[in-house]
Amino acid sequence: MKGFFAFVRKEFLHIFRDRRTLLVLIGLPTMLIVLFGFAISTEIRNVNIGVCAPDKDVSIARLVDKIDRSEYFTFKGWYGSAMDVDRAMKKGEIDAALVFSEDFSSSLMSAEGAEISVVTDAVNPNNASMEVMYLTNIVYGYFFSDTDSMRQSPLVPNLRMLYNPQLRSSYNFVPGIMGLILLLVCALMTSVSIVREKETGTMEVLLVSPVKPIGIVFAKMIPYFVISCMVLVITLLLTIFVLKVPVEGSFFWMILVSLLYIILSLGIGLLVSSLVKTQIIATLIIGMVFLVPVMMMSGMLYPIESMPYVFQLIAQVIPAKWYIEAIRKIMIEGVPFVFVLKEVGVLLGMTVVIFTAAVLKFNDRIE
Repeated sequence: MKGFFAFVRKEFLHIFRDRRTLLVLIGLPTMLIVLFGFAISTEIRNVNIGVCAPDKDVSIARLVDKIDRSEYFTFKGWYGSAMDVDRAMKKGEIDAALVFSEDFSSSLMSAEGAEISVVTDAVNPNNASMEVMYLTNIVYGYFFSDTDSMRQSPLVPNLRMLYNPQLRSSYNFVPGIMGLILLLVCALMTSVSIVREKETGTMEVLLVSPVKPIGIVFAKMIPYFVISCMVLVITLLLTIFVLKVPVEGSFFWMILVSLLYIILSLGIGLLVSSLVKTQIIATLIIGMVFLVPVMMMSGMLYPIESMPYVFQLIAQVIPAKWYIEAIRKIMIEGVPFVFVLKEVGVLLGMTVVIFTAAVLKFNDRIE
C-alpha cells in the first residue's frame, strides 16, 4: 500500500513540475468556458411537437396534420392540459407544443380573436427561436391561406420560452463544454501519461516494483481524477458567477453525474493507452475518435435530430451525448434525478464495459 501511494505522489509531482501540462489541464478549460462563442445554429428537422386543444374541431385537426406533414415537425400526440405539456417536455417526449384556447373555432369569429400559445423548450435558444418562427409561419399561413376566419378576426399568438426565457446561448453550450473539457483532461492526459512511460522505457522499470502492474496504472490515474474534480469546480464557479447560468436542479446529483463521467473518461484513456505504443498515436486516437465526435455529434453544437439517421445512431454510443443531456436536464431544466435515470444508466453501463475491456487488454499486454 505504501508503494501505491508513493506512485501517486510521484505522479502528482511530475504533473506540477511540468508547466505545459498544468497549462493544458487548468488554463485551457478556463479559456474554453469563458471565451467559447455562441453555438452554431442549424436548420431544425423532426422536432417533436405536442398539441393541447380542449376543442378538437376540424380546423385544428387539419392544422396539426399540416404541421406533422412538414419536414420540420413530428406530431407526438394530444395532451389534456398545459400541465401535461410541461410534464411531457420535462420527460423529453416533446420539444415544442401548441396550446389552443377553449372554444378556439368560435373565438376566431369574435371581436377579441382566438389565442394559440406556442410553447418551446428554450434550453437551446437557437432551436427554440427557429421552432417558434417555423410554427408561427405554419399557423399564420394555414389560417390566411386555407380559411377566411383570419381575415375577419386576428389570431393572437402567446409565446412562452421555458427554462431559458432570455434565450441566452450560454445555457446551451455550458453543458457541452463541460463534457468536452472533462474528456480532454481525463482521456487525453491519462492515455498520454501512461504511453509516455512505455515510449521512454520506464514502464519496464516500474513493473519490477512490488506494486502490481494494474496498481501502477491506477496510481497514475488518481492525480488526473483529482485534477479533473478541480477543473469541474472551476468550470462550475465560472459558469455560475461569470456566465450567470443558474443551477436550477440538484447540485448534488449534478456533481455525482459529473464524477461518473470523469471515471468513464479515465477508462477511455486507460483503454487507449493499452492499445498504442506512442504518444502521437494516442493523441490522434483521442482527438479523431473521441473529441471530434463530441463536438459534432453529441448535441453540443448541432441538434442530433437534424442529423442523417446513420449519424443519429453513431451519436448513441458517444458518452458525452448522454452526459450533456443529463447535465442540461439537471442544471438548466431543474428536473428531479428520476428524469435522468436513462442517461445515468447508459453512462454507468459504458463505464463498466470500457473499464473491463481496458483492464483485460492491459493485462494481456503485460503478459
